[in-house]
Amino acid sequence: MTHPSPAVPELRPAGRRASLAWSVAALLMALPVAGASMFRAIPAEWPLIVVQLLSFTPWMALPALVALVLAVAGRRLWVIITTAALLAVQLFWLFPLDAGRHQALPAGTATVSVKVMSLNTEYGEADAAAIVRLVRDNGIQLLTLQEHTQVLEDRLRSEGLEKTLPHRVSEPNDDASGGAVYSVFPLEAAGLLPDTPFRMDVTRVLLTDAAAGSTATLNLTNVHALPPVDQRIAQWRSDLVKIARQASRPGNHLLMGDYNSTFDHSEFRDVLDTALPDAAPGGSKLVDVGAASGGRFSPTWPMEGLPLPGIVIDHIVTSPLISSSDYAVHRIPGSDHAAIMARLVIPAG
Repeated sequence: MTHPSPAVPELRPAGRRASLAWSVAALLMALPVAGASMFRAIPAEWPLIVVQLLSFTPWMALPALVALVLAVAGRRLWVIITTAALLAVQLFWLFPLDAGRHQALPAGTATVSVKVMSLNTEYGEADAAAIVRLVRDNGIQLLTLQEHTQVLEDRLRSEGLEKTLPHRVSEPNDDASGGAVYSVFPLEAAGLLPDTPFRMDVTRVLLTDAAAGSTATLNLTNVHALPPVDQRIAQWRSDLVKIARQASRPGNHLLMGDYNSTFDHSEFRDVLDTALPDAAPGGSKLVDVGAASGGRFSPTWPMEGLPLPGIVIDHIVTSPLISSSDYAVHRIPGSDHAAIMARLVIPAG
C-alpha cells in the first residue's frame, strides 16, 4: 500500500513579497541615476545645480551597479533589463568612444617629443619643492601653472626650477588670475584670450629635437576657466567658447590647465568638437589626453578640503596630429588640484 507524500507548504506568497521588495529597492536606487543620466544625455544649457551635478557623473556607475544586483535578487525580468541598460549607459560614458584619437602621421614624418605638466597651485600655496622635484623626476620640459603668485615664483626660483626650465613667461597675481609657463625651449608671448576673469595666455613654444635635427612650433594656451558657480556660470560658458575659438586657429595646439569642467559637461565636449582647419577627415576632433588614456578614473580635484568624490576638471587637450602617452596624475601638497602630465609627440614643421 502506498501513502501520498506530505504536501510541501506553499511559500509563493512570501517569495513574491521578497521579490517585490528587492525590485522596489532596485528601482529606488536606479531612480536618481536615471535622472542624472537624462541630464547627461541631453546637451542643453542646464541650470547651475545640474551643471555641478554632472561633474560627478562617473560615480553614478556605483549606484547603477547596486541597482542591478538588487534587481537580480528580485528576479523580475523587466527590472533586470532596466537596471542593466542603465549600468551599460554609465559604462559607455566611463569609456567614451568620442574622447578623440590622434590622427596618424604619414610614414617618415619628423616629430619632436616633449614631456608636459600642468598644475593649479591654489593661490600659489602649492609646495614649491614638491613641484620642482616632480619636474625633475619626470623629465618635464614644459610646465604651466594656474593661480600663480609672486611668492610662489620666488619659492620656485629658490628651489632651482629655473635651472631645469630656464625659459619663463609669467604674470603672477594674488587673486587667482595669475599664470606662468616654464620651459626648456624658447618661448614667445603670442597673445591673451580676451575678456576672461582669469588670465589665459597663449605662448608660442619653439621645440627642437637635437638628436633628430627636427623642430616644431607649438601654440600653448594656459587654460584657467572660471568655475561654474552662482551667477558666473555664463562666464564659465563664455570662457570655454573662447578656448575653442583659439583651438580653431591653424597650427599645433596644446590647451592645458584647469577647465573647471569635466568630460560629462556638453560645454567641454563642444570644445573638443571644435572645427579644425588642419585636420583630415576622421581626425577632426581635439583630443582630451586624459579621457583617451582612461584617465577618467584619476580625479584631479579636490585633493584637500571637503571629502567630495573626486572629479577630473584639469585637462591636457591637443590637436589631433599630436599623439600622446604616459598620462599621469600626481598629488602636490598645498594644492586642492593634482598635477597632470603626459608625453606628447608633435609633427615637425
